[in-house]
Amino acid sequence: MSSRAEEKERRRQERAAAHAAAEEQQRRRARNVRILGGAATAGVLAVIAVVLALSSGGETGVDPERGTRSANAAPVPAVKLGDLDEAAKAAGCELASTPDRGSSHVEGPVTYRDSPPTSGDHAQVPAEDGIYEVGDAPTTEASVHSLEHGRVNIQYTAGVPARRVAQLETIASENDGYHVLLFRNRTRMKATVAATAWTQQLTCARFTDASFDAIRAFRAKYTDKGPEFVP
Repeated sequence: MSSRAEEKERRRQERAAAHAAAEEQQRRRARNVRILGGAATAGVLAVIAVVLALSSGGETGVDPERGTRSANAAPVPAVKLGDLDEAAKAAGCELASTPDRGSSHVEGPVTYRDSPPTSGDHAQVPAEDGIYEVGDAPTTEASVHSLEHGRVNIQYTAGVPARRVAQLETIASENDGYHVLLFRNRTRMKATVAATAWTQQLTCARFTDASFDAIRAFRAKYTDKGPEFVP
């Protein structure tokens, strides 16, 4: 009996170690700019700003091929409409409530019925909050796990101009980047820009200034509304 108990404990420890390693790998992949409860000091942020400014050659915005960020946030229009339904209508965006398609933890790729997905089986380790560089976006399976934890994913397609991507970074950084992820879509979505929460979807075929109100209102309504709350 003791031998079986020892074997069971050994396997439990191996699973725990594998889970910890996967989390650490995900942290290394997430190259984001965040301010979470004072975790980053002003000095560190200043260094990051200088490095990014140098790497972008002093240009503003984001180069969609390199994913570099400017030291100065790209300005976005002030809020005109705070109601989600009104803002989505004004921007020509569509709102959809989708079925809960499951929440099992799996390994490997998942075929999702919605694009961008709003629920379903997903990776064991969620993607971290933050702004992801082009080419370093989280896996779709990891980003869906983030939705389960109440995050809002903001996504854009490859053809979005650098100026618009920079403006999305400004939007994502509002409220200190609280519980939001921004990255280039990996599911070949038809929308130009979209926001998702657990079983909720905002898709915009056209990306205009009015889209920002829709994204802000969606985020305000659905942040922390997933089936699991994780700080």
